[in-house]
Amino acid sequence: MRRRSTTQPWFDRREFFARCGSGLSGIALAALLAQRRLLGATSRDDERAPIRPAIDPRAPLRARPPHFPAKATRVLYLFCSGALSHVDTFDWKPELEKRDGTPLPGGEGLVTFQGEQGNLTRSPWRFRPRGECGKQASDLLPNLAERVDRMCFLHGMTARSNTHGPGENQMSTGFTLEGFPGIGAWVSYALGTECDDLPAFVAIPDPRGLPQSMGNHWGSAFLPAVFQGTVFSASRPIAHLDPPTGVGADEDRDARALTRFLDERRLERFPGDAELAARISSFELAARMQLRAAQVGDLGSESAATRAVYGCDDANPIQAGFARNCLLARRLLESGVRFVQLFNGAYAMGEGVGNWDGHKQLAQQYAVHAPILDRPAAALLDDLGSRGLLDDTLVVFTTEFGRMPTFQKGASGRDHNPKGFTVWLAGAGVKAPFSFGATDDFGWKAVDGVATIYDLHATILHLLGLDHQRLSWYHNGIERRLTDVHGRVLTEILA
Repeated sequence: MRRRSTTQPWFDRREFFARCGSGLSGIALAALLAQRRLLGATSRDDERAPIRPAIDPRAPLRARPPHFPAKATRVLYLFCSGALSHVDTFDWKPELEKRDGTPLPGGEGLVTFQGEQGNLTRSPWRFRPRGECGKQASDLLPNLAERVDRMCFLHGMTARSNTHGPGENQMSTGFTLEGFPGIGAWVSYALGTECDDLPAFVAIPDPRGLPQSMGNHWGSAFLPAVFQGTVFSASRPIAHLDPPTGVGADEDRDARALTRFLDERRLERFPGDAELAARISSFELAARMQLRAAQVGDLGSESAATRAVYGCDDANPIQAGFARNCLLARRLLESGVRFVQLFNGAYAMGEGVGNWDGHKQLAQQYAVHAPILDRPAAALLDDLGSRGLLDDTLVVFTTEFGRMPTFQKGASGRDHNPKGFTVWLAGAGVKAPFSFGATDDFGWKAVDGVATIYDLHATILHLLGLDHQRLSWYHNGIERRLTDVHGRVLTEILA
């Protein structure tokens, strides 16, 4: 055996790396070197390497370039909470009408989310050709139906869960589990914002309350908190925006100045404290928002004609509230907010309260909800188009999953159906009018152009100039992505 000199290290650098190259220590070393990008890479590896935006902690929302030229610079994400039925809106099935009241072929003894299924049931609303393209759409949402020429339909959508909470989670975060960033948080992390006095990401809940997954939709999870969504509403743009009672403008300004002075001194002592720098940036944004957010939320500056088109002064307070939220969404997008998530429908215990979960009395429930959504959403689409905002704004109209073509046994409503449903897009970068994918003859299962929520998210990121396979955040030993390890860009729908 070779003896070692007592004056030399136990082993030299070359032997150290040789020994570390095997076993668990080798795995740990490789992971550490990869995290710090110290491993060698081929050009092909470089093309696939994760892209983590360089974030300036003093200005974490500063605008950042996309990975490649983008078709869209902002997104409106209109989420219909409760699972809006595709077979009662935009997915016309003549065979379902013909075989109304008969068993679903292949569905004998079928048990879905709430139990056993009854017979096939045609939609209570008539389908008819709409727009210049003649796309069939139902009378449930007549105003949106007349805008089909602007829309790009994905009729082969599928989801991984048949339960509202996990389904909503996946549609907004890419995962059925909790603890993952919302798509708006990913977008603001990747691109920042060009608007200095408003948040990059704004969430607007339904006037009736929050969706079932609540803040999971707009949370930042393991991304820095600065990228989470800020909750607005038309009645009060930002909670706690005004100074406390008894605190005047001068005192408020002096308090901010003192806070900034103290933070700046600490930052000089600890220049590497990224959390402190981000907090200072957040305080500065909050101060600017005290003026700007109030202006954006002041719908009284809109003309009477505009308010009337949206229905802002409707006698139904819920109708008027959602209309004002739609108008607020347009004002935020027009002001440069990067991602606006607008909700229609709220979670509440009890059948038929607040959302599109039409299990027992679908016709009666949808007759209440449809007018709340239809007129304001159509007005918003028109308003974006007339102002030229659709040229670089992507509109995404979605829900967590679809509903069955059958009625539940013993009920007059449809059960949950993640096997096939419809999403539509409009605006920057997508073909319109256009339909991609299809469910079977009854609207039960996607059979053509089958698409996943991962594919939808990959396509949204692509239109924003982002590579969904490379946009990443290193968390707990994993390069996390919005699309996990799945997803493809739906090139078939790209203009």
